[in-house]
Amino acid sequence: MATDDEAAPAQPAQRRRRDRLLDAYSGEHAVYGLVLVTALVAVGWEEDTDFEVLLFVIGTVVVFWLAHIYAAVVASRAEHPAKPVAAAVRDGARHSSGMLVAMLVPAALLLLGTLGLVEEYTAYFLALGSGIVLLAVIGYANAARNGSSWPWRIAGLLATTLLGVLVIGLSILAH
Repeated sequence: MATDDEAAPAQPAQRRRRDRLLDAYSGEHAVYGLVLVTALVAVGWEEDTDFEVLLFVIGTVVVFWLAHIYAAVVASRAEHPAKPVAAAVRDGARHSSGMLVAMLVPAALLLLGTLGLVEEYTAYFLALGSGIVLLAVIGYANAARNGSSWPWRIAGLLATTLLGVLVIGLSILAH
């Protein structure tokens, strides 16, 4: 049986892994990606199979990710001195990589339906709900990470979730 002293070194490593995961999902591009992916899933479900929705989501997110890289490169040309194009591409890709991270959970859930491991509607609703749940987790976790009391953590959860649902709903209407 491990003593508290033996288990203590693992805690900082676990915290670093948790913080890196939270950082990956909390960045502006990941939050944007969650809203985008959730709206895409909602828009694509009525007529399409989970496989078609999965391809639609992946294709659209990759196109938007490339557009963000392109925008970063174009914007970098205004800097004095301008960084090399390869560095601008690398920085743009790294900065906007949260969009790709954001699609992982919903895409994996859609894949379950595509592979027949769960019923297609179940996979669809899990993918749709995962975006909203992830937004809620981000709101709570960021408040906790900033040392907020539990009422403020719940407020962060509710605010992030409700605003996310509002923006997702507006995105659905726009499509």
